[in-house]
Amino acid sequence: MSTQVKAGLEDVVAGTSDICFVDGEKGRLVYYGYDINELVGKASFEEVVYLLWHGKLPNQSELDELNAELIKHRDIPADVLELVRSLSTNAANPTGMEILRTAISYVGAVDPNKEMDRNTHLKQAAKLISLSASITAADGRFKKGEQYVAPRNDLGHAANFLYMLTGQEPDPLAVEAFDVALILHADHELNASTFAGRVTVATLSDLYSGVTSAIGALKGPLHGGANEDVLRLLMEIDSVENTAAAVQAKLESGVKVPGFGHRVYRNYDPRGLILKRYAKELTEKAGNTKWFEMTEITEDVVLKHFAKKGKDLKYNVDLYSGCLYNAMGIPVELFTPIFVMSRMSGWTAHFLEQYKNNRIIRPRAEYTGPVDLEFVPISERK
Repeated sequence: MSTQVKAGLEDVVAGTSDICFVDGEKGRLVYYGYDINELVGKASFEEVVYLLWHGKLPNQSELDELNAELIKHRDIPADVLELVRSLSTNAANPTGMEILRTAISYVGAVDPNKEMDRNTHLKQAAKLISLSASITAADGRFKKGEQYVAPRNDLGHAANFLYMLTGQEPDPLAVEAFDVALILHADHELNASTFAGRVTVATLSDLYSGVTSAIGALKGPLHGGANEDVLRLLMEIDSVENTAAAVQAKLESGVKVPGFGHRVYRNYDPRGLILKRYAKELTEKAGNTKWFEMTEITEDVVLKHFAKKGKDLKYNVDLYSGCLYNAMGIPVELFTPIFVMSRMSGWTAHFLEQYKNNRIIRPRAEYTGPVDLEFVPISERK
């Protein structure tokens, strides 16, 4: 078998999809034909969910039907809530990703509907989008010793999450910015978590198993968590005045500064450009621009450092999402679970697409081990 092996399957086309197009050369992200800049500020996250699942934007009655299905699953069932509470307060201090992975696996196990048809999968997908948000909010409150806040049916998906997390009426600009962030993170083609989930459902395993596989992949620090790392870095420096020198020192010592570069984008990550704008606006409205200022300084230092080396490095979606989420009152440990909340829409869209025209995903490996070894009895082995 003659093969050309690329480590990490870099740039290897592993399948076809109508859902998402990442144009790395031009810095474009497209969902079912709509450039992300055409959706942001015009469509809601719920409309984008429908787009990813059905290949078209919904009319009002279709959107109302989806919203009703999402609202129906917002309140966490008592047994799931108790599981989340016990995990959130466990002495082992499991992460939000571990709690989501476990809780969603449990939800799948107790779902009485085991049918493998599109209508069932759409209902399960709506349940997963709503419950992943509610579980994340509940986990955030339990970890702070606070009580669960029941959802409100009069709020949209983004606003309801912020309400369940903080227990307060959400700020309209924060709601808009969070809705945009959910849209921007909704899908990103065959990234590691999406591919892992598609491999799982390609065996005709259930939707919950696909999501559990995807969460497991996103939990790894090489895929998710970079925006957490950005804010933790800034918190470590903790000074606008010291940021430039501290970041430069890290670069010169060979430390990788998170929030820069991307496996696919060779131009700017369009999501990062949009989030920077919202981060500036929201931090100024909140009256605390410290983390935004430090992020801007970090951007400037890193880009200049690599420009001197002849490298045209760009920042990615993770750089400014940290200070944006912080301005909404979201704790840093929830940043990656929020990624799950958003990407649940894209994951489930990919799984629906996989089920529709399924073939089990079974690549080959180029064997590099020994051949023609002769068996040696154990008594003669050294």
